[in-house]
Amino acid sequence: MAVLRKAHAYSKKHVVPYTRISKQKKYAYAKVVPPAKIVKFNMGNLKGNEAGKFPHLLTLVTDENVQIRQNALEACRQFLDRKLNDEMSGQYFFRVIPYTHHIQRENKMLTGAGADRTQKGMQLSFGRSIAKAAILKDGNGIMSVAVATPKAASFVRKIFKQIKSKLPCKTKIVYEFTQKSVA
Repeated sequence: MAVLRKAHAYSKKHVVPYTRISKQKKYAYAKVVPPAKIVKFNMGNLKGNEAGKFPHLLTLVTDENVQIRQNALEACRQFLDRKLNDEMSGQYFFRVIPYTHHIQRENKMLTGAGADRTQKGMQLSFGRSIAKAAILKDGNGIMSVAVATPKAASFVRKIFKQIKSKLPCKTKIVYEFTQKSVA
């Protein structure tokens, strides 16, 4: 079974997104693109959000430059959507903001049976694509939830605090109240 590397191997490294994908194979940096694990980016009541029924907007924002793997984003999305659906079905709008475009690569190294030496070939290897990630800068949003009442907003704040441990970065919660002016 293939095992993913730990996230700290990628999360806070300076990255250059060599993600160019071309229909002509010789011009593509990445020959193979891993499939997207995040299936839905918008959940909940979209029509209610467009109509302005959800004035309380909470956004989970990163406090540092970071790469977030699609596995972490999908785990947070599933947890948050399940909790919101159980508590206030149809009375929220939830959006995953970043798109995982950066292709992570790895040059897998083999070790011998005695583990006394490792393979040393292909030192400047491009590596094989293993996963996708989103590259976020300080202050970029990760997820946002719009709800109707202040009580629901405090519930969302509590859930955001629960999913902080699934993310590889320091985060903060930004609250915004938007009210339509009646003219």
